[in-house]
Amino acid sequence: MPCSWRTSDLQLLLMLIVFLVAVSFVDRKQNRLLVTPPTEVNTTLPALVDTKAVLSCPPILLTNVLLTTWEITLGDKPFCIRTHRRDTNKTTETNCTDERMTWPDRPDQIPVLQIDPVAITHEGYYRCIVATPDGNFQYEYHLRVLVAPEVTLFQSENRTAVCKAVAGRPAARISWTPAGDCVPEHKDWGNGIVTVQSTCHWAESNVSIVSCSVSHESGNWSLSIELNQSAKTSKTLIILVSILPIIILIIVGFVWLLKIIGCRKYKLKKTEPTPGVEEDEMQPYASYTEKSNPLYDTTNRVKPSQLLQSEVDGTNLHTL
Repeated sequence: MPCSWRTSDLQLLLMLIVFLVAVSFVDRKQNRLLVTPPTEVNTTLPALVDTKAVLSCPPILLTNVLLTTWEITLGDKPFCIRTHRRDTNKTTETNCTDERMTWPDRPDQIPVLQIDPVAITHEGYYRCIVATPDGNFQYEYHLRVLVAPEVTLFQSENRTAVCKAVAGRPAARISWTPAGDCVPEHKDWGNGIVTVQSTCHWAESNVSIVSCSVSHESGNWSLSIELNQSAKTSKTLIILVSILPIIILIIVGFVWLLKIIGCRKYKLKKTEPTPGVEEDEMQPYASYTEKSNPLYDTTNRVKPSQLLQSEVDGTNLHTL
């Protein structure tokens, strides 16, 4: 009887040990799955041109990282490889000439790739491979470079509006509210840059305000215009343009007429004698005469007196 109890105790103890080992193994496996990233991830990453893009590596504990490698494929350019060894803290590059792609100052602490600023030529595939004692893990990015379009809205003719999304990458999408009779146009500039234009006409007179909506991966735009006001403005501009040459001719003719009248008056003034000038011209002579006359008058006055005195003396002599 005691032997049977001992056997059963041993069996129970064995089962308990097996159970605890199994639970421990499952827990370790689950924990490892939680902290271990997948071996490969493919991500599409959009980046706006002339901005800064940061591409990260798999989230591995840095203490476990042995080697970090970036493999870059850009169109028809040579395959670029950037490698950093943690044990020697050295970085090597192969066929990597673009200075806008950089590692941080300490790639052993921040194993990311920075592109600043982003250009259209940076569109391509980027793969970060991290080597650890548990195996290799990698992230792969498809970098897509976006160019925001320049959006404009204007009225070309009566009750006809034009919405344009100029030089967008990729092509933008245009819609109208309310819907009208629209004609879309596309112009490809190469390298994925496209200009989209939509021309819409509204025959109904009750439609006065229309809106143009432009959708793009870099953002959305909405512009509105009043058809009647634009039509009045266009008519006013047409009238001004048509009468502007006439106004200019009238102004030029009036100025020319004033010049002719002024020239004639100037000529008449120049030909007429000026009394003041003649008097001024005669003034020196008159002054000379006035200065000379007193002497002349004195001489004339002296002579008659002398003659009278002579006559008196002569009479006295005759009397004697």
